[in-house]
Amino acid sequence: MLEGNRRFVAGEPRHPRQDAERRHELAHAQRPTAALFGCSDSRLAAEIIFDEGLGDLFVIRNAGQVVSDSVVGSLEYAVAVLNVPLIVVLGHDECGAVRAAIDSTAADAPALPANIWRQVAPIVPAVRRVLTAHEGATAQTVDAEEVGREHLRDTVAGILRSSELISEAVAEGRVAIVGANYRLADGTAIPDVVVGDVA
Repeated sequence: MLEGNRRFVAGEPRHPRQDAERRHELAHAQRPTAALFGCSDSRLAAEIIFDEGLGDLFVIRNAGQVVSDSVVGSLEYAVAVLNVPLIVVLGHDECGAVRAAIDSTAADAPALPANIWRQVAPIVPAVRRVLTAHEGATAQTVDAEEVGREHLRDTVAGILRSSELISEAVAEGRVAIVGANYRLADGTAIPDVVVGDVA
């Protein structure tokens, strides 16, 4: 995946395994090499930014890459049924969900619609930790990228806490989890946290 990301950043993607032959090959079964849980931001199309092809990635996305029952169930399926050896959790800069969580902590913040609030509320603890770590910081001045990195780490921890199946697979060396941050301007995915043996 890192090699594919380097090709994407260099503007030299190969667009592998995207032809009719590959489509036919995958018609009755899939064998992805990794599961990717990322933000649903339109600028984070996983197969494009990692220059992967059909059937290479098992992708789960929602706004702000927030852990939920459906996310954990999908990741467990990838581990238990598809036997993926790697889970990538992908956050990014300029995330709208992170910004909404930050803005919601302001004293005069308007109430968010209920479903949007439920989506961004799990990001608020990361916001509060960063605000506390920087005396005098406010919702207007807090570093959104730092909040995003904290939330990424929370997401990885949340997956492990929510899934005994995944935690056991990591402990047994069958699965590794990599949390990475994607930089929108240059297209680089930078690993931030690694749990388990990625080799």
